Amino acid sequence: QVHLVESGGGLVQAGGSLRLSCAASGIIFKINDMGWYRQAPGKQRDLVATISSSGDTTNYADSVKGRFTISRDNAKKTVYLQMNSLKPEDTAVYYCNADISPTIVRTYNYWGQGTQVTVSS
Repeated sequence: QVHLVESGGGLVQAGGSLRLSCAASGIIFKINDMGWYRQAPGKQRDLVATISSSGDTTNYADSVKGRFTISRDNAKKTVYLQMNSLKPEDTAVYYCNADISPTIVRTYNYWGQGTQVTVSS
């Protein structure tokens, strides 16, 4: 089956930067929209950013706009999240999400396992 694997999380001081990666593997015909979500302890999972299949349309949560950048490399089946000027309130588990077609006639939504981002003050 299809798997999404995140990497790049870790501990960083406020004002620092991290770059998250999410690579898709398995039987894949086409990867459609992709996105990043985050969930802090005791909180619901919220949208961070999304990107269309061609990369020409992006969407960001107001809280990260101007600081985070989502991008993708379709040849590598990978989506990235560049996070700059990190704040303690950015601390959360970050999850990759994607709409993936294993065949030309079927499309499913997938989640990665999550990667921890901790921003210290």
